[in-house]
Amino acid sequence: MTAKERSLIDHALLGSNDAFGELVRLYQNRLFTAMVHVVGCPAEAEDVVQEAFIRAFHKLDRFRGKANFYTWLYRIAFNRSIDRRRARRSTRSLDVERELVEQQATDDDQSPSRPLEIAEQNQCVQNALAKLSESDRAILILREFEEFDYATISEMLGVKIGTVRSRLHRARGHLIEELRQEDLPNGTKHGYSSSA
Repeated sequence: MTAKERSLIDHALLGSNDAFGELVRLYQNRLFTAMVHVVGCPAEAEDVVQEAFIRAFHKLDRFRGKANFYTWLYRIAFNRSIDRRRARRSTRSLDVERELVEQQATDDDQSPSRPLEIAEQNQCVQNALAKLSESDRAILILREFEEFDYATISEMLGVKIGTVRSRLHRARGHLIEELRQEDLPNGTKHGYSSSA
């Protein structure tokens, strides 16, 4: 944790709303971007981030400083996103899929069918992820989508690094099994790799 973070947290704990506001300004954009990837919808991500900051404010006295403040905050937001997903069990809308296609299409790929192929691939991955258990989906998102290292995931989930590795290996296997059931464009099967 940086000295600036520690100072802001200490002042926030003493009742300074300005100090907590500065923590919000430091991390809101990064957390929002991460949550868009997790929940797949900017409006939903905004709600998750707001709820995470509110919870962080009320639980700030429980933050021990062993982990990076952003890691602690991300864990709150990530857990909140899972809670909301469990409550709704909703899938991405067509508009969100269209947004993802636009973001992922590259300037050098001018093939008219490429955006459709990307959308179909995204849908296959989303369908496969939706069929996984909450724990499999959570660990895959943390590692494969958010690209946290094993030590950080270990801190976030409160488990040993060896447990992270074994859960991740199992989750990748389950995802591959589900992806094999999903047809991709041109009649091919998804080529997801199980490498670390």
